[in-house]
Amino acid sequence: MLKRDEELIHSAVEKIQASKRAVVFTGAGISTPSGIPDFRSPHSGLWEQYDPFEVASLSAFRHHPEKFYGWIRPLIAIARAAKPNQAHLYLARMEAAGIIQAVITQNIDGLHQKAGSKEVIELHGNAKTATCLACGKHYEDNWLIEEQLEKSHYPRCSDCGGVLKPDVILFEEQLPLKAWMRAHDLCDQADLILVVGSSLEVYPANSLPESGLAHGACLIINTMTDTHLDHLADIVIHADLIETLPEICRRLLP
Repeated sequence: MLKRDEELIHSAVEKIQASKRAVVFTGAGISTPSGIPDFRSPHSGLWEQYDPFEVASLSAFRHHPEKFYGWIRPLIAIARAAKPNQAHLYLARMEAAGIIQAVITQNIDGLHQKAGSKEVIELHGNAKTATCLACGKHYEDNWLIEEQLEKSHYPRCSDCGGVLKPDVILFEEQLPLKAWMRAHDLCDQADLILVVGSSLEVYPANSLPESGLAHGACLIINTMTDTHLDHLADIVIHADLIETLPEICRRLLP
């Protein structure tokens, strides 16, 4: 580890130790070590391969659900098989120890919950459950049945035959109100926000750390890329979070 990173980690530990209402904000970067592809990395992100408005917008889903399912089906399979990495596991331990209050995440893979985190606010929903767009029937885990896909290219409601939509937030959709309000309250009341693995490019989720700053929170950012809030952050660690975050957590945990 570079000496500069070591100094930044030491400073981050001191600030988190001094906090009383710390919140963690995570993005795709925390899940890529678990094999979950991200969306925006140059040359490897999913949006380098797909036009999001052709496969992941609400209008595209309504008109061509088979294209959407052709895109998301392998991603759901990857997420179901993925296991939490050390970063997820240490954040769960930090919550259990009372060091952080909650995890606010942009991810839809459910890895924070798999790791044992209890207070997880999913800003962009999740792929574990689904809802019928016609009658509103809700479907729990394992709703995406392979046999059904083979017959119709997309899953249908067992009650009315309507198309099932996973409970992920697509382009052209608003964020879930309950999750958004809870996340806003947490950030407004936080005295420290730790951003992990997010480039802070996606609006309106990226406005939450700004809201925390406006209310006096300390901001720590650990991500490989620059963000628009780097110049306002108290600490910026441009290093691999799978190394830095566990090290921060190890120093904080009893």
